[in-house]
Amino acid sequence: MSKSEQDKKIVYTEEQEALVQNSWNIMKKNATEWAMKFFARSYQRAPSAANMFSFLRDASNVPPESNPKLKIHALSVFVMICESAAQLREEGVVTVRDTTLKKLGGSHYKHGVTDEHFEGVKLALLDTIKEAVPEMWGPDMNDAWASAYDQLAAAIKQEMKPSP
Repeated sequence: MSKSEQDKKIVYTEEQEALVQNSWNIMKKNATEWAMKFFARSYQRAPSAANMFSFLRDASNVPPESNPKLKIHALSVFVMICESAAQLREEGVVTVRDTTLKKLGGSHYKHGVTDEHFEGVKLALLDTIKEAVPEMWGPDMNDAWASAYDQLAAAIKQEMKPSP
């Protein structure tokens, strides 16, 4: 591993990893339900974000909770965030499955995602996790998930530039 790769290693404690993994293992069982709650909260915090998704604009007469494309997208995003968080310490860098950070960054750039959107999504994620695992929730759990999300958001933001 080169010096620059070592410098990019993420500081994420074993305790934080355990909190995230244990809570994610519980949430996985009802991931679709939690994903939809997460997206509903995200849109409450940043209503303009809903306009970024063609499948929501094109189906304005369909309630979001009944929109099959939203359900698929919400689950994909929720799982990507949670899986990225769960493996953060093991990998030492932010990784995402089924896509690349460059692709995520380009898509977020193209759709005009702002820091306010990232912050709204973070708060929606934390609220959703708090509801999903209330018996486990506390300041340490909040900090573990917030840290993991911040690392993912920073990695995506770093790649937010126009496509060549």
